Amino acid sequence: MAFIWPVLLVLLLVGPLGVVLYVRMQRRQRRRAATYGSFGLGQQATGRKLGARRHIPIILFLIGLTILILAVARPQTVVSLPRIEGNVILAFDVSGSMAADDLKPTRMEAAKAAARDFIATQPPSVRIGVVSFSESGFSVQAPTDDQGAVLAAINRLTPQRGTSLGFGISTALDAIAAAEAPEKPRFYSNLTPTPEGTPIPPPTPVPPGTHTSSVIVLLTDGENNASPDPLQAAQTAADRGVRVYTIGIGSPEGSILKIEGLSIRSRLNEELLQQIAQLTKGEYFNAENEQDLQAIYHNLDPQLVVKPEKTEITSLFAGAGILILLIGGIVSLLWFSRLP
Repeated sequence: MAFIWPVLLVLLLVGPLGVVLYVRMQRRQRRRAATYGSFGLGQQATGRKLGARRHIPIILFLIGLTILILAVARPQTVVSLPRIEGNVILAFDVSGSMAADDLKPTRMEAAKAAARDFIATQPPSVRIGVVSFSESGFSVQAPTDDQGAVLAAINRLTPQRGTSLGFGISTALDAIAAAEAPEKPRFYSNLTPTPEGTPIPPPTPVPPGTHTSSVIVLLTDGENNASPDPLQAAQTAADRGVRVYTIGIGSPEGSILKIEGLSIRSRLNEELLQQIAQLTKGEYFNAENEQDLQAIYHNLDPQLVVKPEKTEITSLFAGAGILILLIGGIVSLLWFSRLP
């Protein structure tokens, strides 16, 4: 347990001082009782001796006062609160087929609308990032709790060319790593800086699903037609314990799409998306229309980790101290008809 204002703990010296004064008062009363014992001092009106219980009210008073002093110092302790926090990376496929209008007004706009609704339902403690991918991957918005910035990043997305699921996953992992990396201290050092381009050591593998504070929501409508291997990227995510939820737009049978006067056949590789989700302990969803897409976003349950954190428990100490003082006062009134 820690204290926000530890300097106020010096007030705890009041307790020992009160004990010393009380002991001196008891000695003085015993001397008086020895001198004037024939007058019945040291007894109640009923004639019964007070005994050891005469000390109970003052003991309760000192205990209550000590607890109140601890409360004034504002104690803190680590408590597991029902608080959801973590990182959600929305990885958007921005290949050319996302301009198709089988979802109104287009697949891209339908995906954006559903993502906006999803963002609106997230608690402020969840940081959301945006990644786009076509033939390569781009981090459009680093994870942040500023929902306005996330919405602006989504609005900037436009259809590009091919589809590389591997780049989408890798870029999302880079965004998560940057968001969770501890801030480097800013101080002067005469150490030789690490040369640019030095490879970063690979992360230590952990059981899939262990790192539940971050998830990737991968939305795509087509087949993977560019390197790197998406399953290899998914394995990297699994090694880091990051779950990938995949959302497929379209059908495995495929369809001919008219995009800017060109006929393009778009076929959803549903099996690949299922493998990615299964490998990372995520889940696969299929969205055939804009209503299904919105429902999928609302039903996503990333199961973000609940982390213990330091919490001020001043009110608990204050309540306990006041309760003990009240008990001591009631006991004193019932037994001796006076307050301690």
